[in-house]
Amino acid sequence: MTTTLVFVIGAYLLGSVSFAVLMSKAFGLADPRTYGSGNPGATNVLRSGKKAAAALTLFGDAAKGWLAVWLAIRFAPPDENHLALIAAVALAVFLGHLFPVFLRFKGGKGVATALGVLLALSLGQALTALAVWLLAAFAFRYSSLAALLAALSAPVYAVLYLPGAYVAVSLVLAALLVWRHQGNIQKLLAGTESKIGKKAA
Repeated sequence: MTTTLVFVIGAYLLGSVSFAVLMSKAFGLADPRTYGSGNPGATNVLRSGKKAAAALTLFGDAAKGWLAVWLAIRFAPPDENHLALIAAVALAVFLGHLFPVFLRFKGGKGVATALGVLLALSLGQALTALAVWLLAAFAFRYSSLAALLAALSAPVYAVLYLPGAYVAVSLVLAALLVWRHQGNIQKLLAGTESKIGKKAA
């Protein structure tokens, strides 16, 4: 129980680190919560016009998701609770990004962090989700739509190829991603959603 708490709390705190805010400060940009969608994520940072800041935000948010899960896989006791602990850590780092203690629990939508989590859980699943995102992004030019389609592809892959604990994680991640994109879904239906690369006013 103590080991589980250490891993889960550590994962949540790591997930709470906002690379959108950190990179914006490093590049002298406005706080990403003050323009565009107001979301502290890579897509909104890209609206600042600073591609390097957006790329580093994407990398950092994905890396923290991967690192938290990799540490659990590598160092958690290999007992009968191993998969459950990994699943708990995967959800904790993702929830840390969505509800970061350092930003008064108002975080990003979690797409990059979810990708990092999937990379640690299953390379095949992560590559499948990434391929879906890229195809949708190039075809439709909407980051939110691409993210939703990629999120929905992850549980399908998990059901076909991964153990039950990873299926549960994939389902929860997909559900939370869809929930976090409710506003985007409404804008997509209304035809008012911003396309990838559009600068903030």
